[in-house]
Amino acid sequence: MLSHEVTSVSFESFRASSAGKKVVLLYPWANFRNVFLSYFLNDLAEGLLYYRITEHNPVMRDWLRGLLEEIRLVSTDFGKELSAALPEGTAGDCGKALAADMAGLEFERVVLFLDELDRVAQDEDFRQFINALVDNLPDNALLTVNSRHLTYEPWINWVNRDEVAVLGVAHRSSDLLFTKETTLKPQLEIYAFGRGHAVSNGREIGSWDGALPRNLFFYFIDNPLVTRDQIFEVFWPKLSVRDATNVFHVTKRKITERISMHVGDGQNYELTNYSTGFYVPSAKIARHYDVADFERAMEGAMLSNDQHERELLYRHAIDIYKAPFLHPVTLPWVVARRKQLQSMYAEALIGMARVKRDAEAWEAALGYFARALKEAPHREDIHRGAMQMYINLGRNADAVQQYRHLERLLKRKLGVKPARETQDLLNQIQ
Repeated sequence: MLSHEVTSVSFESFRASSAGKKVVLLYPWANFRNVFLSYFLNDLAEGLLYYRITEHNPVMRDWLRGLLEEIRLVSTDFGKELSAALPEGTAGDCGKALAADMAGLEFERVVLFLDELDRVAQDEDFRQFINALVDNLPDNALLTVNSRHLTYEPWINWVNRDEVAVLGVAHRSSDLLFTKETTLKPQLEIYAFGRGHAVSNGREIGSWDGALPRNLFFYFIDNPLVTRDQIFEVFWPKLSVRDATNVFHVTKRKITERISMHVGDGQNYELTNYSTGFYVPSAKIARHYDVADFERAMEGAMLSNDQHERELLYRHAIDIYKAPFLHPVTLPWVVARRKQLQSMYAEALIGMARVKRDAEAWEAALGYFARALKEAPHREDIHRGAMQMYINLGRNADAVQQYRHLERLLKRKLGVKPARETQDLLNQIQ
């Protein structure tokens, strides 16, 4: 399980933490990655060189050619040195060449933003390329990397030497990666699938002194970057700003008390801090959030081109989803979030069904299609998938029964017939 410890998220603290550094590492927690990407876009104007690796590409020269083509769309003269090095130069030559091209840009500040860099092979050529690139970067240049593989070389070596700025997740439960603190931070575990409960330093928070502190606590956990106006609109839309502010601060203080009393060291541990217009997670607490782990597994499964990896990630997501989000709370924001996560859970089940289908494990695939139908009973593609598995298993009567069930459901709820594709599948049976 990954903890969400945001070391610094404001632009001012970003400038301070990246001062004197040539490399910034962003762990892929999408909310904050997008914040800093927007910062680069607004602050640098023409000085940003952005490239997102969109598919797995193990060959270094291939993805470098893609990078070159992408950057030339906005800077037509860029990349003469890299173009010359790509055909026969070593990986180190390519790194030096890219650094030289960046040095040739006439901007006050240049940032090369490599997004989803984990899609490329982290092999010896890659290490030589990155080392040469960083070693030869001009003083006005910064390399920013978003990747899931920040525990690999050369990143971990630079982190240990304090030569890079790290923003995003500070450590995993299994290894204290990127953690510079001399003492272990309090651990806050949040489980929102089901009725919802929180554990502070191993002790469950049982009393919240009312529903409001508990609901605001989970809202902060699930919305790590939120403005005061957004909070007021969700919780106190009919109160004046003054009254809402008073209630908000009292409620926020109760949350702090509940967290701090379980730590037991006499200090106050705020759940959030206010920074540049946003309430953001406090750096004093290490968070573990099951919903975030679920979403990360789903994102990884959908991005992966590896069948085995997809199966592992889908299975992990399914295991995490114990019950609907914060059931049975009926606040509008909870209901909307519950539907979103339920839809993602259905996609996880469908994904596993398709993995099993592709492996010709018809019985297992049918089981996942059936589970998906409980979450999304109106999805015709899931009914069709179940029908096909029945056919593959030689259970044609069950396939026809599945069709008739779908037919009744669509007529009663939507007043329509099954799609032509589904009707054709029935005709094949008959």
